[in-house]
Amino acid sequence: MEIRKLTPYALQGLAVGVVVGFLALMFLKPGEPPGDRTAITIKEAKTTASSVNRSSVGAVSYASAVEHAAPSVVNIYTTKIIRRDPHPLLDDPMFQRFFGGSPLGPREKLENSLGSGVIISEQGYVLTNNHVIAGADEILVALRDGRSANAQLVGSDPETDIAVLKVPTDHLQSIVIGESESLRVGDVVLAIGNPFGVGQTVTMGIVSATGRSQLGISTYENFIQTDAAINPGNSGGALVDTLGNLMGINTAIFSRTGGSQGIGFAIPAHLAKAVMEQIIKYGRPIRGWLGVETQNITPDLAESFNLGDQTGVVIAGVVPTGPADKVGLRAGDVITEINGKAVDNASNLINFVATLPPDSDVKLKIHREGHSEEVTARVGERPKPPTMPAR
Repeated sequence: MEIRKLTPYALQGLAVGVVVGFLALMFLKPGEPPGDRTAITIKEAKTTASSVNRSSVGAVSYASAVEHAAPSVVNIYTTKIIRRDPHPLLDDPMFQRFFGGSPLGPREKLENSLGSGVIISEQGYVLTNNHVIAGADEILVALRDGRSANAQLVGSDPETDIAVLKVPTDHLQSIVIGESESLRVGDVVLAIGNPFGVGQTVTMGIVSATGRSQLGISTYENFIQTDAAINPGNSGGALVDTLGNLMGINTAIFSRTGGSQGIGFAIPAHLAKAVMEQIIKYGRPIRGWLGVETQNITPDLAESFNLGDQTGVVIAGVVPTGPADKVGLRAGDVITEINGKAVDNASNLINFVATLPPDSDVKLKIHREGHSEEVTARVGERPKPPTMPAR
C-alpha cells in the first residue's frame, strides 16, 4: 500500500407585516470589519451541515452546495524549468575530434504539473498544497468563469503541506470556511477539484474518519479521511459539507494504482486557515518547540519503564541548549502529561506543542527512574526545516 500525494440556504423569508419585519430588524447585528492582523476578509460559517435538521427534506440534491462552493475552486497549472548537464563524454575533446561538435552546455526542459486551489478571500488569497507548487517557476491560476492569471507565491509550509498564493484579479468569490472540528464520521462531504486536468469535477462521499495521523504524509498530521473520489489533480482542492462550507483541503490518497480507491485525506480547514494567517502575517508559520525527539511507548518499553497501564511517550533524544535540555530533560524520560492533559502518542504531543506560542510556559509531567515529577519548560520557536535540494 502506498500513500500518494496528488498533483491535481440562502435563507428564504416572507414578510408577514410590519411587526414581523420590525422584530426581525431588532435581532440583526451589524457585521464587524475585517481584522487588521491578516488584512484579509475571510467568510466563516456559523452553521454546519451537521447542525441542520433535514427531517423535512425530500429528494436529496447537493446542487446548492456546489453553487456556493464551486466558483471558489480554481485550477492550478505549474511550469518548472529542469536543467540537466550533458553526459561528460560529450565534452571530451577526443570524442569531439572523432564525432565533431562543440562543448555542450546544460540542457533545459519544461516540466508541467497540475492541481487545484481554493479562493479564501476577495483580496486574491488562494490556498493549495505545497507539493502542488513546490519548485515551480510559473504558477497559472484558472478561475471557473474562464479567467486566468499568474499567481504569486506568498509562502508555503512543507510541514503541513500548505501553500498560499495571491492572484491579481478582481471580483473573486471566496469560499465560506466551515467549522471542520465539528465534522462527524458519517457526514456527507463533496470533493471539488481538477482531476487529471479534465476540468472542475465534483464527487461525493462521507467522512470515514477524523484525526488521522502517523501516515508519513507530513510532519503535522490531523487528516480528515473520506471515500469521496480524489484523484491526481485534486490536490489543493476543496472538501466541503452539504452547505458548501469549506471543511478541508484535499491532499493525498491511499492507492495501489495511483487512482482513487476510496481512501482520501484532507487537511482540516481550521488547521489550513491558521497556517495561512501566519504565512500572510509573518511569511512563515510560527510554532512552539521543545527540542526533543520522541517515540511511542510499546508494551516492552512500558514494562521496562515500569509504567503499567500509564500512557506516554519516551524521549529518545534531546537537542543541546533546547528548551527541554535547559530544564534537565534527558533521553529515557517518559512524558506522561502536558499542561494537565494525558499524552498518548508522539504525534499528538508534537501537534500540541506546535500550537503553543514561543516564550510561553508549559508544564510537563515525566516519569524518571520509577518516580514521577513535574517540570516547567519555556517553549521555543521551532527551527525552520531544512530545504530540500532542487531536482
